Amino acid sequence: MSHRPSSGLAAVSTALLAMSRHLEVRDVLKTIVASARELLDAEYAALGVPDDHGGFAQFVVDGVSDEQWRAIGPLPRQHGILAAMLHKAEPERLADVRRDPRFEGWPAAHPEMSDFLGLPIQDGEETIGALFLANKRCPRPGGGCGFTEEDEELLSILAQHAAIALTNARLYERSRELTIAEERSRLAHELHDAVSQKLFSLRLTAQAAAALVDRDPARAKGELQQVATLAAEAADELRAAVVELRPAALDEDGLVHTLRTQIQVMDRAHSARVTFDSSGVRALPAAQEEALLRVAQEALHNALRHAEPQLVAVSLVRRGQGALLTVTDDGSGFDPRTVRRAGRHLGLVSMRDRAGGVGGTLTVTSAPGRGTTIEMEVPGG
Repeated sequence: MSHRPSSGLAAVSTALLAMSRHLEVRDVLKTIVASARELLDAEYAALGVPDDHGGFAQFVVDGVSDEQWRAIGPLPRQHGILAAMLHKAEPERLADVRRDPRFEGWPAAHPEMSDFLGLPIQDGEETIGALFLANKRCPRPGGGCGFTEEDEELLSILAQHAAIALTNARLYERSRELTIAEERSRLAHELHDAVSQKLFSLRLTAQAAAALVDRDPARAKGELQQVATLAAEAADELRAAVVELRPAALDEDGLVHTLRTQIQVMDRAHSARVTFDSSGVRALPAAQEEALLRVAQEALHNALRHAEPQLVAVSLVRRGQGALLTVTDDGSGFDPRTVRRAGRHLGLVSMRDRAGGVGGTLTVTSAPGRGTTIEMEVPGG
């Protein structure tokens, strides 16, 4: 780690590129913290993701050794300056955090900190984390250290992009978890309905052949041939189930086939009916197809998890040179103006980001008790 202050567009660009390389939430958090610490040349950095119970669901540090971190003890609670940033969503820049009236001390093993800079990480109006830095390194003899207004501006830029990176990482993990769960459920159905029945028949036929070996060898031979046939069919059924349930590759199978396959999996795995219809869709630029797929997955996830629908209908149709994706459910619905449930709110922001990122638009129509319709239109290439 360099002890020279990092500043300017090149340093910010390096930090942002580092964040964009990761998809796992934990990796993104670590990269944000390390990038912030290096960018502002601080001795310590930390990032906390709040839970709903006055604590932190995740808390990542940089500049503290593993031994120190273990000695410090449990994750901090949301109190003092940490709570102020989370609840007021305002930056905090202090010459000495220990002299602030809100300071409530720290555990014995905690390193000494003085100058402090903290910013909330916001997704729209929702605070999804808080970034803290302490002990600005001083390159000049005679002191004069402390975080500056320029430092706060740089960290603000980083925090804005950190919100996007964290949002995308959460969306990726939820999408992956949904896919894995649905594939496991579908595989269980396939094995029960096809393979296990074949194996049961194979077992009975083998028992019949064993009973006939001594008194009727000709019939026993016929039964053994049937055993071989059933074993081959069982192997084919198992192979087909595995191949069909393997996640479809968008670049190999195309958007329509990929969506249809995933929606068939969801339809079998959920009590709700999930349908898919497509008409006249032409090949689109890869980035637009990726965005349409991810928005469809997120909309399906939200509907099936939160809305308790009986029917979710997905359609993808040609619209000019582009395409229109529509996901409609007949579930509980919500008020888009006031919803603040972390999962769904995060999903709506992520979907809008994805649509805007490829030049598209996203429209959400919903009301309590009246279901939800999500439309995403992309212009084509």
